Amino acid sequence: MSGKKKNTVVVFSSPSCSWCRRTKQYLREHKIHFTEIDVTKDKQSALSIVRKTGQTGVPVILINNRPVVGFNKPLIDRLLGIKPHH
Repeated sequence: MSGKKKNTVVVFSSPSCSWCRRTKQYLREHKIHFTEIDVTKDKQSALSIVRKTGQTGVPVILINNRPVVGFNKPLIDRLLGIKPHH
């Protein structure tokens, strides 16, 4: 098998959330494709992420179905294989 494994990344966010914008910008900088779900428009997704994580805040990022609550850069890097810049 060649090439990088394709990650499935879903970002649950809201328009007024600055950490959500920062998270999406970070993913774009690293050329990580993601699907964005606006929890203010998609109440079912919002409820399912609360059930899955116990959290009502955003951002919540699902990386290969594993929830990451907030902009937890070290965990995001580890799950996506992003090498930190030193």
